[in-house]
Amino acid sequence: MEIAGINEMLTYIVGNLVEKPEEIQVNVLENGNSITLQLRVAAEDMGRVIGRQGRIAKEIRTLIKAMGLRDDKRVMVDILD
Repeated sequence: MEIAGINEMLTYIVGNLVEKPEEIQVNVLENGNSITLQLRVAAEDMGRVIGRQGRIAKEIRTLIKAMGLRDDKRVMVDILD
């Protein structure tokens, strides 16, 4: 799956969690085989994305990381405030 597909999946997942999906921003940083997706959401949606004890954030990272492994890419998700 291409970077665009992974980016779309992240946006889709997060868009279904938040109240303001129009404020989702994803910045892609590539460094060789490593890709970092920097995610920003509205301040009031931050809790929905992180979840209790970070569970939702962990699951999002797990899904996106697994998608990257298909293409032998190391994909990380940073949730920025």
